[in-house]
Amino acid sequence: MNLLLSRIRQNWPLLFILLLSAFLRLFRLIDYTEFLGDQARDLIIIRNFLHSGDLFFIGPQTSIGNMYLGPFFYYLISPALLLSSYHPIGPAAFIAILGVATVYLVYLVTKTFFDKSSALVAALLYALSPVVIKYSTFSWNPNIMPFFSLLFIFSIYNFVSTKSPKYLLWASLSLILCLNSHYLALLLIPPAAFFLGLFFYRQRHHLGTLPSMLVLPAILLLLSLLPQILFDFKHDGQNVKAIIQFFCYRETTVNIKPYKAIPHLIPLFNQYTARLISGKNDNAGILFSAFILVGLFVYYFKTRQQNIPFKSRLLFLTAFLFFGIFGLSLYKQHIYDHYFGIIFPLGFIVFAFLVTRLLTSKLKFFAYLLILSAALFSLWENPFRYAPNRQVQTTQAIVDSIINDSQNQPFNLALLAKQNYDDTYRYFFFLADAPLKDAHSKITDQLYVICEPWQIECQPINHPQWQIASFGWAKIDKQWVINGITVFRLIHTQ
Repeated sequence: MNLLLSRIRQNWPLLFILLLSAFLRLFRLIDYTEFLGDQARDLIIIRNFLHSGDLFFIGPQTSIGNMYLGPFFYYLISPALLLSSYHPIGPAAFIAILGVATVYLVYLVTKTFFDKSSALVAALLYALSPVVIKYSTFSWNPNIMPFFSLLFIFSIYNFVSTKSPKYLLWASLSLILCLNSHYLALLLIPPAAFFLGLFFYRQRHHLGTLPSMLVLPAILLLLSLLPQILFDFKHDGQNVKAIIQFFCYRETTVNIKPYKAIPHLIPLFNQYTARLISGKNDNAGILFSAFILVGLFVYYFKTRQQNIPFKSRLLFLTAFLFFGIFGLSLYKQHIYDHYFGIIFPLGFIVFAFLVTRLLTSKLKFFAYLLILSAALFSLWENPFRYAPNRQVQTTQAIVDSIINDSQNQPFNLALLAKQNYDDTYRYFFFLADAPLKDAHSKITDQLYVICEPWQIECQPINHPQWQIASFGWAKIDKQWVINGITVFRLIHTQ
């Protein structure tokens, strides 16, 4: 007991940060979690697997390019869905817990690379970042990327440092889950390949069994692609054709000429720091970007003739950070926050290292001001500042109201919405074993039209949406509103 109390006293700042991060991600999670079409689509697939044994060989579809990810994200969150009795809160809680684990991993990596002070600053700011919190509170395949990308980078570093083959296995497993999270994980490979190649080159006279260490990790990586290969065999090479289409007909997708990225590097880096480190404050983001860039230049200039471990470790991290920014700069369309997932933690670690170097200098006050400003900007944009969306409860309430109104008679369903799919509602109908019939298979005597009125007009009669059009001539029998969402019951006209 005394040893435990001693450990707590020694590590109370870290414990406080972890408890704070858990509170920001788990408190009222059911009220704040996002539950839209993507989440419901995933849960329907996973429920069919858990309930009926329907194996899946492919994962979520990408938003651009008609490509499919691997299936391992689905397998990863399946236990959480099962433990929650198929309620959406289970996978959301798993992602939140993984978010807390990422905070600890940020601390561990920063402490290993640099020192405890830098680690505490990096972990605290990462725990508070409103964008990071947002993507730690709902189930979605990109949301596992920050943890596994950082684990991949850490594993590569540990292998290069220790030559232990177990770290290559960890790197391979981490990369597999990154690639099953989002294909942007491909941007992790070039810097990793560079450092591994440099390592093997320097060890070329003492290699021994080192090349054999790559065999098992490579086999694991290739085996992880087997489900997608089988999918392509069955579907006439759909993924391969989509990838070729994406890169060969790239008028609106990517540039393959590196110099095209140059004009976008600084604006994109400003966007990264503003969205993540400075709590969505654009002006502060420019300041933090300037601090990081100038700080890196000054640090490398001052230590140019010194052989210190910090310098090589900082170079290792910044290589992954700036290659990620460079790769994203080649993308021609809008860069959404979750695209930065491959480098979410890296900016915090680099910023924390640079700012803590100032704590022992004459610029100590400026360092404290930067840390405090970053924390306060993030706290100001804390998700709890805004009313919860209560999407899960609203969806459940609408489904329950339709089930009660239908009087256990078969019905069809349609959704009018700008940014949602009817899978959100169908998932709860499936759980309730309601007599919902697909319009392709059967047209019933009643059609329930759910209208989410944001950015659209709720006019279901004669609407061209296919479920409504296939129902035929109809009239509104009744309607009601739940949390701003209107539900219409349509019946056939005589």
